[in-house]
Amino acid sequence: MKVSLNKLKYINMHHDMGIDLVPNGIDDLVTKIGAQLGAVEEIIPYGKRFAGAIVVKVVECEKHPGADKRSLCLVDDGGVVEHVERNDHGLVQVVCGAPNVRAGMLAAWLPPGATVPSTRDNDPFVLEARELRGKVSNGMLASSKELGIGDSHDGILEVDRDVSPGTSFADTYCDVDEVVIDIENKMFTHRPDCFGIMGVAREVAGIQGLAFKSPPWYVADPEFPKAEGDLPLTVKNELPELTPRFTAITMSNVKVEQSPVWLQIILNEVGIKSINNIVDYTNFYMLETGQPLHAYDYDKVKALSGGSPELVIRKPAQGEKIKLLNGKEIEPRKDAIMIATDKQLIGIGGVMGGSNTEVGEHTKNIILECANFNMYSIRRTSMVHGLFTDAVTRFTKGQSPLQNLGVLAEITKKITEESGAKVASQVIDSNHVDKAALERNSLFPPVKITADFINARLGLKFTADQIKGILENVEFDIEVNGDELTITAPFWRTDIEIKEDIVEEVGRLHGFDKLPLELPKLDLTPAVKDPVLEAKAMIRDRLSKAGANELLTYSFVHSNLFEKTGQNKDDAFQISNALSPDLQYYRLSLTPSLLEKVHPNTKAGYGEFGIFEIGSVQSPTELDDEGLPTTFGRVAFVIATDTKAARKVAGAPYYHAKTYLEHVMGDEADLQFVPVAKVDIQGHKLFEAMVRPFHSGRAAVVYRGKQLVGVVGEYSTSTRRNFKLPNHCAGFELFLSVFSSDELPAYTPLSRFPKVTQDMTLKVPASLEHQEIINLFWSAYDSQELKNVDSTLSTLDIYKANEGDETKNVTLHFTIASRERTLTDKEVSKILDDIATVAKEKISAERI
Repeated sequence: MKVSLNKLKYINMHHDMGIDLVPNGIDDLVTKIGAQLGAVEEIIPYGKRFAGAIVVKVVECEKHPGADKRSLCLVDDGGVVEHVERNDHGLVQVVCGAPNVRAGMLAAWLPPGATVPSTRDNDPFVLEARELRGKVSNGMLASSKELGIGDSHDGILEVDRDVSPGTSFADTYCDVDEVVIDIENKMFTHRPDCFGIMGVAREVAGIQGLAFKSPPWYVADPEFPKAEGDLPLTVKNELPELTPRFTAITMSNVKVEQSPVWLQIILNEVGIKSINNIVDYTNFYMLETGQPLHAYDYDKVKALSGGSPELVIRKPAQGEKIKLLNGKEIEPRKDAIMIATDKQLIGIGGVMGGSNTEVGEHTKNIILECANFNMYSIRRTSMVHGLFTDAVTRFTKGQSPLQNLGVLAEITKKITEESGAKVASQVIDSNHVDKAALERNSLFPPVKITADFINARLGLKFTADQIKGILENVEFDIEVNGDELTITAPFWRTDIEIKEDIVEEVGRLHGFDKLPLELPKLDLTPAVKDPVLEAKAMIRDRLSKAGANELLTYSFVHSNLFEKTGQNKDDAFQISNALSPDLQYYRLSLTPSLLEKVHPNTKAGYGEFGIFEIGSVQSPTELDDEGLPTTFGRVAFVIATDTKAARKVAGAPYYHAKTYLEHVMGDEADLQFVPVAKVDIQGHKLFEAMVRPFHSGRAAVVYRGKQLVGVVGEYSTSTRRNFKLPNHCAGFELFLSVFSSDELPAYTPLSRFPKVTQDMTLKVPASLEHQEIINLFWSAYDSQELKNVDSTLSTLDIYKANEGDETKNVTLHFTIASRERTLTDKEVSKILDDIATVAKEKISAERI
């Protein structure tokens, strides 16, 4: 964003603010802007390009005796230029080839020794006195192009201000010390009002503690001049969601001509080319307010309409093309916001107008448009077509729709005054802005905040009245009630919505560099530990110490992982903008992600390993308050052993995995294992997905009391085949929530008396499930109503001599300790004898 001191002075003078926006010089201002507004990228010494240029009066103008198209002029420079040849009356001779040169006019003279301004940035050209067709020309009378303020080279620039000959050209229209401050655009991304000089001037005043006052015309509900002509216009807005406001007015008897010099210079300072007075005024008010405008030739629009002139805001039809003002012809993207008549396209809304309705020297009637467009749509259109205009720069920052009428009314008044035009219609306002915002004259509801809230975050001690003064400097509306402030943002502010926005505003305007540098008071109260983080740390510690390695895999998976494990991809949440084709769905469980890593590791030569992951899963059937999939924590583990290493491992893979499960759950966990085939999991989609990879006959659902813990076991034949798993492979997947319960485990002191251990072997039917034996043991044990004892039970061995045997031997290891005395082997034997008796009655078990 380029800001000229010339424009700041213009605003100060023409808005009658009565304040000096640069009270301490340019260096101090630049420092304050950099600290409190935005990073200054460059300071451009604009006024120095006119060094040496002098306003002169052409006293005599005669045809050059040796050239028909040249004039011999005598100019009065007030005698300010030294070392130049003069006649007896002190006049200087200059040869000029411009057709508009004449006696009596004021012009810009570049004397010998002056550098032509338009050449300063490239290859500087220094003038000298030289002979042209037999007559000496002392320098030249300059055109707009030679002065570097326009492209016109048809004639010399005519100075349109009443100044004395000899006045510096720079001082006539700006200042020889005029500079342009280039502020980084990114700093203003959330401040569309600062893409107008008025917005920057307001902030410059605010950061210096000065009260800014917008001009009377900059209001949300202005009065428009009464229509004196009759140029009808219809506006049809088919895209209210993308064009929340579209205002327009027609004007007749417009005189299109070259802009005043001051206007050309103000535009040139910030890199905008002067076109004509109508187009230049649309650019001028865009620079002033940040609100882009556009002018159409009314008669051209009428000729392109089917009947009465009509502007239609719509999307382009397939195959439609438009020729733009830059000469390019494009086929707009299908969702672009287009301006059209009822017959054809005439512009891209918010981006660029079409050449078929351009305002030119023969234009007599115009349509002025001041609209508001969706910033995201404008950005996409701009990027697709490579169109980066000044309008795009501002519309992509989200201009306020509440300023449209104020800006349109002012430019209408200005063109009426400057070109003699007449208003030819009532203002047309296609308005789809929230009614509440229109009524309160602010985009967001008032923010209620206390001075204490602001001070606590900034480390300040401001009173409510001091905060009011800071914010009123930049035209906030403030009501104070004791310590509480009710703050309403002005209609041009689009970034004040919550309390923290107010805190930031006060801090920035006061100056963040002025905030006290004090260390915060420390609260020595111990922080409450997060049970989830504690649980994850415990799981990592136990499994890693047991030799397992932790993996981190994507939460997104390919659909073929569902197919390999028998999971239903329709139960998963599909991502519309996936990072890649391999990451299309949220996963339903962690196990498939781990199984996918087994074969590459075995192929790499790792014969035995355990891997685990602590992660999350999502389901589209379980949504939070915002309609997003709820996240559930999981921990999964896989143990894989190749054929060679498996010979050293005792027991089936199921028990190998179960050992890790019991280790990670802890010795104190009272776990029950129920075969998967005996558990109804229908209707519980996430748990069903968790169980799917496992073998229904070689896996168990795990409970702790009545709490569901997860599943452990070997994998189904299809899963093993699809993932190329080794024969000895099993694992588990558990709910993370079972580890992060807020309830503290009950403390039980260890018995000070010795433990007694005994083994018991039972011959039971081969078809009997192991869990039934365990359940029956504890049921018989509990029936004896033993008091003040601690006991544990584990399985030592399950033996079956031959595959076809109808019985198997199960050896159980029993440990018991009393808290009152030392138990004898005889007492423990009686306990086991009684249990064996019950086992014989209930399950036909024979004690060996």
